[in-house]
Amino acid sequence: MPHFVYMLRCAGDRIYTGYAVDVEARFEQHKTGKGAKFTKAFPPQCILRKFELNSHEEALRLEARIKKLSRTQKELLASGDETLIAGLLEGLGETLEECKARVRKEKRLERLEKKKSQVDV
Repeated sequence: MPHFVYMLRCAGDRIYTGYAVDVEARFEQHKTGKGAKFTKAFPPQCILRKFELNSHEEALRLEARIKKLSRTQKELLASGDETLIAGLLEGLGETLEECKARVRKEKRLERLEKKKSQVDV
């Protein structure tokens, strides 16, 4: 079963991000004021974007990442910025240990590159 993260344009030009299995049904809930406290206060106008993911866990991770973005980044994401999308989707399926190992490896490679560039100078 697919899982979705969605972004809504709400009253006051605000952006709401949420998780659902059926985005259209969830949007209707939001419109009736039964979806979330935020959308009750700022009724949704339209669905800006939705992302289909393979698992509940991946969807919740993506939702959390989107909620941490700045307003400008959310607007870019809603407009389809491929670089931003790729960055957000990177590593969603990783376990915490896999993520930590990847980050350690990336940092180690950065240090090696830095040392190499210093030697070349």
